[in-house]
Amino acid sequence: MTKSTTRHLTMAAVRLREALNDSNSSVRLQAALAAGARPEAEYVGILVGRCANEPDFYVRDMLTWALTRHPAAVTVPLLLGELQTGAAQARSQALHTLSKIGDPRGWSAITRELLQDPDDEVARSAWRAAVALVPEGAAAELAATLATQLGRGDRDIRLSLSRALVGLGEAADAALSEAATRGDAEARTHAIATQHLVRDPDQGFDASIFEAKRTMALMDAPVAVASEVAATDPHADW
Repeated sequence: MTKSTTRHLTMAAVRLREALNDSNSSVRLQAALAAGARPEAEYVGILVGRCANEPDFYVRDMLTWALTRHPAAVTVPLLLGELQTGAAQARSQALHTLSKIGDPRGWSAITRELLQDPDDEVARSAWRAAVALVPEGAAAELAATLATQLGRGDRDIRLSLSRALVGLGEAADAALSEAATRGDAEARTHAIATQHLVRDPDQGFDASIFEAKRTMALMDAPVAVASEVAATDPHADW
């Protein structure tokens, strides 16, 4: 922030900026809480700027809450601007905050590039935000894009993607059915596990992966062996 900009800030905004840069996370948390409890337009730029480099999860969450307490007319343009920056945390937090605000402008900013971002946290935030903001009639297309990411990352990343697809409900059926029969084994297994979760959200992700691997083994087994297993296993999933 330049000196000329600083001169135009009220003392309250200057104190907020200083508190959000304090080395003590508790001080930063209280500052974000106070900014949300007594919103002022001049706080928005300071809050958004801090989102880009705040290391503490709980403080970031409070920053998001504080931003949701401010008018969308002020917050959304700045958050959309953050999506154009090169900083991964800035993009991820902006997406998260846009999903909480719920403004339709957030949807138009969630591009295919963000949904397939090479940074896992940015992509995961984009998946969640897209499902929260998707307008009527666009869910099936969104599911098709999300399906391109099946098999990506570690367990937590895959769980996040499955939850996003489950959140789309029946709109994800076609994309998951196609993904279950094409691509590499990891993507197919992930697709089948997500199909299990769509049918039974209470099953649990790990149990769904186990069932998906068993299904994959049967699908890829020689016909004679698979037929024998299917005849003797009442739980065989075809």
